[in-house]
Amino acid sequence: MRNKIGIILLTVIITLLSLYYLSFSFVSRNVENKAKEYATDESGAFDRKKKEAYLDSIWNKPVYNFLGAEFTYKEVKDNALNLGLDLQGGMHVVLEISPADIIVALSGNSTNINFKAALEQAKENLTTSQKDFTTLFFDALEEKDPNVNLAEIFASSANRGIIDYSSSNGEVKKLVQREVNDAIDRAFEIIKTRIDRFGVSQPNVQLIQGTNRIQIELPGEPNPQRVRKLLQGVAKLEFSEVWTAQEFQPFIIKANDYWVKKEKALAKSDTTLIDESSNDELIANKDGEDEQLFESSNGDSISTDSTAVEETITSSPLFSLLKAPGALVYSVEDTAKINTFLNDPKVKSIFPVDLTFMWAFKADQNEEGESFMQLYGIRSGKRFSLEGDVVVDARQSFDQIGNPSVSMSMNVKGSRDWKKMTAKNVGKQIAIVLDGYVYSAPRVSGAIDNGSSSITGNFTMEEAQDLANVLKAGKLPAPTRIVEEVFVGPSLGVQAQNQGLLSVVAGLLLVIVFMIAYYAKGGLVANVALLVNIFFIFGIMAQIKAALTLPGIAGIVLTIGMSIDANVLIFERIKEELRKDDKNLLNAIRLGYNRAFWTIFDSNLTTFLTGIFLFSFGSGPVKGFAVTLMVGIACSFFSAVYVTRVIVTYLTKKGNESKLNFSSPFSKRLLSNSNIDFLSKRKIAYVFSSVLIVIGLALMLTQGLNLGVDFKGGRSYIVEFDKEVVPSKLETALKSNFKDAGMEVKTFGDAKTLKITTNYMVDNESETADQEVLSSLIAGIQTYTGDTYVTSPDPNSGEFTIPSTSKVGATIADDIANAARSAGIYSLIAIFLYIWVRFRRWRFGLGAVVALFHDTLMVLSIFAIARVLGISFEIDQVFVAAVLTIIGYSINDTVVVFDRIREYLGLGDSSDFKGLVNRSINSTLNRTVITSLTTLLVVLILFIFGGEVLRGFSFALLVGILFGTYSSIFVATPIVYDTAPASLKGKTKEEEK
Repeated sequence: MRNKIGIILLTVIITLLSLYYLSFSFVSRNVENKAKEYATDESGAFDRKKKEAYLDSIWNKPVYNFLGAEFTYKEVKDNALNLGLDLQGGMHVVLEISPADIIVALSGNSTNINFKAALEQAKENLTTSQKDFTTLFFDALEEKDPNVNLAEIFASSANRGIIDYSSSNGEVKKLVQREVNDAIDRAFEIIKTRIDRFGVSQPNVQLIQGTNRIQIELPGEPNPQRVRKLLQGVAKLEFSEVWTAQEFQPFIIKANDYWVKKEKALAKSDTTLIDESSNDELIANKDGEDEQLFESSNGDSISTDSTAVEETITSSPLFSLLKAPGALVYSVEDTAKINTFLNDPKVKSIFPVDLTFMWAFKADQNEEGESFMQLYGIRSGKRFSLEGDVVVDARQSFDQIGNPSVSMSMNVKGSRDWKKMTAKNVGKQIAIVLDGYVYSAPRVSGAIDNGSSSITGNFTMEEAQDLANVLKAGKLPAPTRIVEEVFVGPSLGVQAQNQGLLSVVAGLLLVIVFMIAYYAKGGLVANVALLVNIFFIFGIMAQIKAALTLPGIAGIVLTIGMSIDANVLIFERIKEELRKDDKNLLNAIRLGYNRAFWTIFDSNLTTFLTGIFLFSFGSGPVKGFAVTLMVGIACSFFSAVYVTRVIVTYLTKKGNESKLNFSSPFSKRLLSNSNIDFLSKRKIAYVFSSVLIVIGLALMLTQGLNLGVDFKGGRSYIVEFDKEVVPSKLETALKSNFKDAGMEVKTFGDAKTLKITTNYMVDNESETADQEVLSSLIAGIQTYTGDTYVTSPDPNSGEFTIPSTSKVGATIADDIANAARSAGIYSLIAIFLYIWVRFRRWRFGLGAVVALFHDTLMVLSIFAIARVLGISFEIDQVFVAAVLTIIGYSINDTVVVFDRIREYLGLGDSSDFKGLVNRSINSTLNRTVITSLTTLLVVLILFIFGGEVLRGFSFALLVGILFGTYSSIFVATPIVYDTAPASLKGKTKEEEK
């Protein structure tokens, strides 16, 4: 075997890397288990806040030592395998920034009739056009008024210096487009900053490229209301005066004295209580006797006995934790202690009402890598600050010596107030504050009278640009609205983990037993490769920081079934060669691997292509499935082709005398000599498929499919009861609450859990509408059941809870549907082109694509027929993933047959073309049956144990695998035969040129 050392070396490297990255997941789980134990009292009651406090306390402390390298808990979490929201609970949100509102603000709230009409027209056209909103708006405006002068609309005080009345239409368009894009980028930076400060581990915030939407994932977040307020609140930008150290020194000394006395009192007696109602402090000792602890702030003496513990308390954290002279600078890990000190009610009462302490936005690092944060004393109140809405422009520039800086300009009122403010604070600092954090605090060198100034600091180019974006946040209010929202409670996440784990283990055991029973020792080799494959999947996903979702687990289960396909191809090839010459084992192994290689490569690549399009057009869990599928295909190819070859080479070191066999007694001759005339039955298959598809299409046209909120918009809720509830009766009871709007109520896993979906107020995506729909739902359930709504999981008798909610706006539902269609179309085009190029004949590509269309329509038809029979599965994004997976799986079967046809054609077989095609199908039938059977078995396990979320997904796969196998034999291959020229149907020697 060539390159054996290289394959072994690569396997060892991947294994070591996988072990390294997966070790972080084990450490993270261990830490979280300790936190859970800490937060659970003796009665078994769990306190979530206590667990969070424990984890926060060790966030920046080392918890893992790997070969001398220490990792903090934060670093461990960053490197651990991410779990999707459906596996640990949390919140997924898509925010949309309104470009229409940005354009209105840029126009100075123009009252131009054509301007307003163009905005409405652009909103309508956006759902059917690939152009961005700004382009659609200008197209509509010029259509309504071909002679429009854009400068007259957009030249305003807000755009002074950017657009004037002499600006051409082209210049105005370019500038408005730039401002819209910049506003979207600024909104993203503000949202990202808020999320980073939110305290959720492993958050994911990304600007969806080419759109005005921001996707946010907050794993483990239990409070959706808090998230909504955080994301939809208005950013507060201020320019504030800064207290000098000399000015606030008397107050912090006084606060320090109080703190020291308080701590000494606490050290003396655990039952000491300090009366904070006056400046005279009294304590009550254990005997109940009152004793004066210290005199009022005018006195000097402390009338209490000092102990060794008391003598160690000499200063408050504000002084004892200082890291730099002349400024309030602290280690990042000490900021929580400082906050505790500053939030003490007595300390707050000591400080003047206009003194507020705020942290710097960014930590600084020294040469040793230690992180420090500075605390600023800010003069609060309108008399000492300037609101951020006075900024009309801010941009990244360079100072006099070439360092990155930020230039900004203000409106007329802002310029006047800025001049007064800077004149008053010459030689002092002015802080730029956003959402309570100090972004910069430059020192004023002189009064600024033109509303323009430059902010310098130790900025990188990116930091200067970010600060410019933050400063401009006050210029254009770019309202955000939640167009998609999914909340999954922790209890459902744990349930999904258990179901996913059960599916993986059950599917894996089933395949292991089957492979040993069918391929004997060869099956053991395949099983080792399968275990290596699964281990590599988890290790690589941890390395690339991919999130493991419930559909991702489904991808792994599917990979278990599909990964043996390569080994089946190889082993069946080896068995064919052994039937020709059973004395030459080594030659049979060599030919088996060589002849199966390109078939395996082609089938894996076509499936990989569908994964690429799933990833490109999908979102959320679908992306997770696509990543898992692509990683699984790559790992499966490597383990099945190369790892097994190394193992087989080792097991056959005795040469042809080695005792390695690839069949058991009952499988030795199974399907090996089949001689079925499949092509003679192709017309029957054509009629059967056509009838079934026509029935399905008729049902789809008359009754439609059960589209989920992903494709039609709306809101859905998972409701858990303490008893069984009849869905149809609850649906009838809820109709009046939802004003007879469209609604569906069905069981979700068991009779105590229901999924309620409604399009009531689907066009209203405001938070008020969300609350109104939820309130109507709760009121309706309470009226029907008489139960009480609770927010805690596991409802008791007479209670119900809503652990999961989902909302998809009508506009994003249209986008999801368009993306699904695009993914399907591009997948088919890519597969057609690849098959055409790979097999050098267009009819092979045609046969493959027609078969894939057939499989897709079959799945849809069976879903429509099942709905008539009372078995209804929801059509959602995960269903689209299933259909595209079927496309990839079905093409595997087809490629295997096509490859055998190509091989026989290359041999110049003298038989007629019909016989050659039939022989190609029969010679691969063993592989087709074995692969389909094992994949069906693991998908059946997924259908049974995978939970309600994956029920429709796995049912689609069951149907798709059955008809995918059927179409490879009775649709794709017959089409190749039917479209072949008469000359080719004669003898293969007369192969088409």
